[in-house]
Formats: sequence, C-alpha cells, structure tokens
Amino acid sequence: MTGKMTPSPVPWLDHGWVEHTDILLASYRRWLGKELIPRGGDPVDNARRLFLSPFVVVSHGTEADPILNYGNQVALDLWEIDIPTLLVTPSRQTAEPVHRDERARLLERTTRDGYVDDYQGIRISTTGKRFRIERAIVWNLVDSSGTRVGQAATFSEWTRLPE
Repeated sequence: MTGKMTPSPVPWLDHGWVEHTDILLASYRRWLGKELIPRGGDPVDNARRLFLSPFVVVSHGTEADPILNYGNQVALDLWEIDIPTLLVTPSRQTAEPVHRDERARLLERTTRDGYVDDYQGIRISTTGKRFRIERAIVWNLVDSSGTRVGQAATFSEWTRLPE
C-alpha cells in the first residue's frame, strides 16, 4: 500500500461512504432487481457490511476522467492501494494502457444500458500485478433525484496473471 496516513479503524464512516453506500445499494437494486447485500434499516451497518464484504466493490464519479470514489477492503487489497491514494486515482489507471479502449467500451455500454453483468477483463494493481476479473457486474449509480453520479463494479472471481 502507498501513502503515510494512518488508516481509519472504521473507514466506512469516512469520505461520505455511508451515504455513498446507500447510492451503491439502491442503484444495484434498481438496475438488477436484487440486493447486492442484505440491507437492514441502519445505514452505518449497511456501509460496514459492504466495506467488509468478501467480494470487490469499487466505484468512480462522473468527471471527464473519472476518479475512484469508493473501494471496499477486498478492492483495496486487490489493487494494493490505500484509501487516500484511491480517492485521487483516475479509474482508467486500474487497467493497463493496452486494455483501456476495451474498458472505455464497457463503460459506454453500461451508460447506455444501465448495467452489464457479463464483463471480464485484465486489470493491474498499483504495484504492477496483473489479474483477470471474471463475471463482473458494472452498473450506473443514480442518486435519489435520478441524477447519474457515477458507475460501480463488483466481482468475486479473479485470477492473478504471471508477472
């Protein structure tokens, strides 16, 4: 991991992630018609459970060059990144330059269709470790007013590739 900040013992309470978790979960249900995780009535508990889930959840905003704005613990570990670094990283950097056109086509398809549930592709950690993700779901994030506020992805299957 990079950076020198001491990680928060409860990172799901920082960075507006309690509210962001609600958008992640509501948008997933909107597009896919099912829950990403079982939700209770407590937004803080939902944020904790999503952050500690045993699968990757990552998202970015709507900037011209979208910046990552959420990564749960599995995502942080897989991409070998700390939260302060994640929050300033363009999401395109999660893919090697050779794979960025294919990634851009995926995001365009997601924007058009609302979600994609059959994505696979090669990604790269901050230390250069490559991995193939399988059966990823990518969906548009929409706030309570219906405004598109980003995109998110989840997957639980990946394979490390030889260096």
